[in-house]
Amino acid sequence: MLRSMNDLESYAIRATDGDLGHVKDFYFDDQAWVIRYLVVDTGNWLSNRKVLISPIAVDRPDWAGKVLPVSITKEQVRNSPDIDTDKPVSRQHEMDYLGYFGYPYYWGGSGLWGMGVSPPSMMTMFHDRTGTARREPHDRTKFGSGLDHDDPHLRSCQEILGYRIEATDGDIGHVQGLLVEEDTWAIRYIVVETSHWWSGHLVLIAPEWIRHVSWAENTVAINLRRQAVKGAPPYDSTAELDRMLEMDIYNHYGRNGYWAEHEEPEFMISKR
Repeated sequence: MLRSMNDLESYAIRATDGDLGHVKDFYFDDQAWVIRYLVVDTGNWLSNRKVLISPIAVDRPDWAGKVLPVSITKEQVRNSPDIDTDKPVSRQHEMDYLGYFGYPYYWGGSGLWGMGVSPPSMMTMFHDRTGTARREPHDRTKFGSGLDHDDPHLRSCQEILGYRIEATDGDIGHVQGLLVEEDTWAIRYIVVETSHWWSGHLVLIAPEWIRHVSWAENTVAINLRRQAVKGAPPYDSTAELDRMLEMDIYNHYGRNGYWAEHEEPEFMISKR
């Protein structure tokens, strides 16, 4: 199922021993288009410090209660590596963070999450290989140089809101939100507001139709023509976007759906 990023920002984060705070923002990978970290405002208990929480830690969400339980303690978060969430996150920071919690690296594999397509599947394969989650630091030597440099592929979801959408023949709207797949944390659609360009509506654009994002010029260039976007099935944010509606969108553009390529083998699905 797909969830609106705008809705998820109001969710509480609940550790095994109490509330941590609430979701303030997300960092996403602008190459794979997947959420890598939740930015959590911890409130008064940690002097309003903002911390990163990996989707790897998220247990079964309470969607009705708007709560994301996580499999870590408040003390672990208190002692976790301090990362300035107002600045780009470097690969060195990520390695320190993942090593501290005993998580495997998500990069270097063919899937969205290492060799898997979801955080649970990545952890399942990691445990199968090592027997248990490691608490010692990962081997850093095989990742080459440049670890102190900021990772240009981690971006704030808040930052991209309002960006202009440029079709191959002109502007057609702006980014109104993002739709995130709840199991994989993949960003499956950009929600585009078109009403400033015509008597339009909300439409959905899949990341695989993006040619490039200009972070300097605040634009998202897509490989579609304006007329195609104008005639696309409208998106109703109050209704559930089921697979049939998704198929209508992809069929309209004459594209193959992402689900055939990214279906997770049954043996890799988490039993949590």
